[in-house]
Amino acid sequence: MSDKNTNDINEYSSGKNHRSSRIIFSSKKRFNWERFLLLLLLILILPLSSVAKNLTCNRLPVLMKSLLYNHYAIKNLTGDVKNHAVNNMIQRLDPSKTLLYASDLERFKSYLQDLFVSIQNANCASLYPVYNLLVTRAQENETIVKKILGPDYHLDETLELNIDVKKRPYARTTTEKQILLKKIVQFQIENDLLAGIDLAEAKKKQVHRYELQTMRVVERNPEELITIAAEAFAQSLDPHTTYLSPEDLEDLRIQMQLSLEGIGAVLRSDNGFTIIEELIPGGAAERSGLLKPADKIIAVTQAKETPVNIIDMDLHDVVRMIRGKKGTQVTLTILRQAERTYRLNVTITRDKVDIKEQEAKITYESRKVDGKHYRFGIIDLPSFYGDEKGNKSCYEDVKNLLVEARHQHVDGIVLDLSRNGGGLLSEAVRIAGLFLGEGAIVATKDSHERITIYVNGSGTPEMKGKYKLVKFPAENPRSVYTGHLVVLTSRLSASASEIVAGALKDYNRAVIIGTDHTFGKGSVQVLTPLPQDLGGMKVTTSLFFLPGGHSTQKTGVEADVRLPNFFTLEDIGEAALEYPLPSQTIKPFLDRYINHTQPWTSVEQPMLTTLAVKSRIRIAKDDKFAEIIKNNKEAAERKGIIKLADLRKEVKREGGSKENKTSTELKQRTKEQYAPFVNESINVLLDMVMLSSAQPVAHASGWPDGTLNL
Repeated sequence: MSDKNTNDINEYSSGKNHRSSRIIFSSKKRFNWERFLLLLLLILILPLSSVAKNLTCNRLPVLMKSLLYNHYAIKNLTGDVKNHAVNNMIQRLDPSKTLLYASDLERFKSYLQDLFVSIQNANCASLYPVYNLLVTRAQENETIVKKILGPDYHLDETLELNIDVKKRPYARTTTEKQILLKKIVQFQIENDLLAGIDLAEAKKKQVHRYELQTMRVVERNPEELITIAAEAFAQSLDPHTTYLSPEDLEDLRIQMQLSLEGIGAVLRSDNGFTIIEELIPGGAAERSGLLKPADKIIAVTQAKETPVNIIDMDLHDVVRMIRGKKGTQVTLTILRQAERTYRLNVTITRDKVDIKEQEAKITYESRKVDGKHYRFGIIDLPSFYGDEKGNKSCYEDVKNLLVEARHQHVDGIVLDLSRNGGGLLSEAVRIAGLFLGEGAIVATKDSHERITIYVNGSGTPEMKGKYKLVKFPAENPRSVYTGHLVVLTSRLSASASEIVAGALKDYNRAVIIGTDHTFGKGSVQVLTPLPQDLGGMKVTTSLFFLPGGHSTQKTGVEADVRLPNFFTLEDIGEAALEYPLPSQTIKPFLDRYINHTQPWTSVEQPMLTTLAVKSRIRIAKDDKFAEIIKNNKEAAERKGIIKLADLRKEVKREGGSKENKTSTELKQRTKEQYAPFVNESINVLLDMVMLSSAQPVAHASGWPDGTLNL
């Protein structure tokens, strides 16, 4: 388990989304006295203690000032920031919109608007009426549920529930709240019944669940609400800026040490649901072949125990339930909305991430046209991995795979980044150099407009005084792959993937093929532990920029040749998050350091247009893509609506044809589902070869003439 963006370049000293204390890009940073004095002030204001302290109201003003001072774009407590913080806090206090009435919102907003103003003077009195109203509403919900589940309760199989909380309005009257709670309770009871629990026991569990909810709300006193206020304020600046409680910071340290054993998935909380954000390459969840991003986990079952409903449960508590010792099992009850609504139980054996599963791999495919055989290499790169000691490096692995590909006499390469959520910046920059040779790959710009450029090679003398350069060794020209290149991407391609794909696109080096665009995570975060064991703050401090001058932030990298979505992905991406920073531009830097005797042939717009047309024609005739498009359309039409009768039918359908599949069989099934996308990438690569065959191409074999010296 990990927090989103662990071990990715775009995160603090750790990073999809997914990033490492190595990331602070260079150890030779300019000492920032202003920031030091601000942190020193924070230390002096806080009372000395050897034990962890809860965040208290008198500590909030300096924390807020420090967040604003260090943030890339937002430096003042504006009206928009206050509104965002208020909305964030309401969402945290009532994620499923079952506690508050529509009329409560205005009262809450008034209290919380006052809070985020008075908090600057260490005054948190506005939290008391907020707390009192929450307790009243929780007690009311408990009473309503007990009445619903009285002697006259009966199952209603015609019931429909809208689980898209963002589109669900707050109840306006007690009657509307009763109807909503009845639907939610019935959905939860149905979940228990399908797990084999009898109706009487399922009713008891629901009553107990709402009694616990009331108890949790009561125990979350105004002092504890201060931490929620800090979290709400931090994320009002952008989705990746956060306040980390001491508990959260310790979880992060465990993740960074890679000592955590679990299922290997990144989770997030969204309106009361626990969502699978990302499957870690090599993790138990990814190896199972049964889970997908955007799956909702609605219950967790330990071995030989009854299921625990986790809807509306705090994400920290869910994570602790799913974690466990290597070799033990946990069963997740999954709700998946595709062409139909799926409810499935997935049993996973906890394990550490298998590094071998993360490694870059190459496979080969052949095509025959007019009696001539063509051979292509497909490099699957699940993440940009590496370690500080240099014992593991995806750059070295990809370099070796390219040597192997040369010996296989390939006519082109597909670089598959479609499930790559990011990784180490240094590895990404150097891998781009394997296809580009010398040149600038990516830049960062901080809030002081300082630009740092990451370059393979030395850079030009006239630019060295203007920009800070982070240099990586220039690739031996004989080891640079110069042949036809396609990069396969998706909405799951984030951070480092976007840097590599974007650089190759900006230099007209490769054809980008995939869904509409990549994830759009183009920001850099830095983690600062707070003194006196108060936790830490993770703050967005800069943005990434591609050689063409555009940031990957929010917009991602657009595909040249578009494919249908692998599954419904409209909720995946930076633009789907709350309050993302906008994309920006700087002056292009793609010509500054590139070797002017480039050994590869540029992919120009006329060819891209032709390739896109040819691909669209093939996709329109392909039965597998037709089924994918049909399923995506049906899923979009049904999104958010669950019919209990459909859940029962699906369980019967799955139960009637249930097979015990091995891990190898499950992985093969996943590979078959994904095959149309890889296959079409190869088709596009073949089109490139055919279109270029009539034109003289320098070094058409894929490498410069001469011996490959590695």
